[in-house]
Amino acid sequence: MRKLERVQYIDAKLAELYPDPPIPLDHSDPYSLLIAVLLSAQCTDARVNTVTPDLFRLASTPQAMAQQEVDRIREIIRPCGLSPQKSKAIRNLSQILVEKHQGEVPSNFEDLEELPGVGHKTAGVVMAQAFGYPSFPVDTHIHRLAQRWKLTNGHSVTTTEADLKRLFPRQRWNQLHLQIIYYGREHCSARSCFGLECEICHHCFPDRKRKVSTRKA
Repeated sequence: MRKLERVQYIDAKLAELYPDPPIPLDHSDPYSLLIAVLLSAQCTDARVNTVTPDLFRLASTPQAMAQQEVDRIREIIRPCGLSPQKSKAIRNLSQILVEKHQGEVPSNFEDLEELPGVGHKTAGVVMAQAFGYPSFPVDTHIHRLAQRWKLTNGHSVTTTEADLKRLFPRQRWNQLHLQIIYYGREHCSARSCFGLECEICHHCFPDRKRKVSTRKA
């Protein structure tokens, strides 16, 4: 199957399976989303969703969070991993939001990526999910599936993002970001499908065979 045919099939199948994909991180506004996405680095969304209620009971606005001790924040978010770095980033970015942005989360990539702990992917998620700006943030699921489906050479997440933006319509980027994540979790996982078992892989690559190691034990 040619790449264009794969793209069209993948687009249609994902839209069929996930017509209205929910945002997996619980949040109530751009600030709570920003913090949740920051916490999700090397952590599952499910675990983040168990931690953020306690964190936002402590402080739910940049103004309140900027007044907290880093150690108190760290104690709450410890289950998410990387708590020393994340707690400092949360307190410091909250202070910057108060001092430079009137306590509001900026709605542009440049200002978001200047915040501590906020890289391009985190900024992309906030831009897409909080502000509706067409974005295609690439996480591990998207990077893996884009390679598996031969939509990118996979040299870097930057390359993958550019390739996916080129292949899919701009108006589909925000939904596709979520749809691919859900599909990767539920149907095409790294340890079950191997690019062979799920509906999309089987349809797009019917002749694909699992590589068998010939190396002697």
